[in-house]
Amino acid sequence: MAFKPKSAAETKSAELAAILIRIADREGAPVQVGVDELRRASPRLTPLAIGQMFRRHRDDLEAALSERGYTLVDYADQGPGRGMAFEIAPA
Repeated sequence: MAFKPKSAAETKSAELAAILIRIADREGAPVQVGVDELRRASPRLTPLAIGQMFRRHRDDLEAALSERGYTLVDYADQGPGRGMAFEIAPA
């Protein structure tokens, strides 16, 4: 099988999943993770990038969470400047 380099979106999606898992491990599940907490973990993840990663790579994000025993319960995006949050629970 030939090597296929990951796109920037796929790399950011993996980073988003890793951060969500790290926060859930640290805080304990169920947990709600807001954009401010994600930005502290990785300034590269802007609110726009987070929303795009969720919409484009939701399957990858959910697969990464389920591998670690978590499930994505909800994602809320109230629009620009109003905030967004992920709700993660044990699988």
